[in-house]
Amino acid sequence: MEFLDRVTKCINRVMVLIAGIVLVGMILLTCANIVMRIVHVPIRGTFELMGMFGAIVTAFSLGYTLHKKGHISVDILFHFFPAPVRAVLGAFNDLVCLVFFSIASRQIWKWATTLRDAGELTETLQIIYYPFTYGVAIGCGVLAFVCLTDCIRSVASLKRGAR
Repeated sequence: MEFLDRVTKCINRVMVLIAGIVLVGMILLTCANIVMRIVHVPIRGTFELMGMFGAIVTAFSLGYTLHKKGHISVDILFHFFPAPVRAVLGAFNDLVCLVFFSIASRQIWKWATTLRDAGELTETLQIIYYPFTYGVAIGCGVLAFVCLTDCIRSVASLKRGAR
C-alpha cells in the first residue's frame, strides 16, 4: 500500500505542476488580451487557447484533488452508519468511480486518436486538437488510478477491521 501511495503522490505532483504552469499561462494570456483590447488589437484565438488550456488544467488536477480529498462530498446520512458499513460503501464508491473513469479515459483516448487521424484543427489558430484530448484522457486515467488506490485502501481497512 505504501508503494502505491508513493507512486500516486509522485504522479499527482507532476500532473498538478503541469496544471499550475498551464494555469499561469492562462492568466498571462488573459492579462495580455485585456491590455491588447484596450488598444483595440485583441490577441487572436484567445478563446480557443483558454478552452484547451482549461481542459488540461481541469483534467490534470482531478487526481490530485481526489488524493487530497479536496472534492465536495455530500455525506449527511453517511455518518449515521457504523464504521464497517461506511467502509463497504466507500470501497463500492471507489470501485464505481474506478470503472467510470477508466471507461471515460479509454473513450476519450479513442476520440483523440480519431481526431489525430482526421487531422482536426481549431478554427482560428489551426492548432491540432488531439494532444489536448490525449491530455484529458491521461487526466482521467490518473484519476482512475487514484480511485484504484483508494479502493485497495478501503478493502484493506475492511480486512483489518474483520480481524
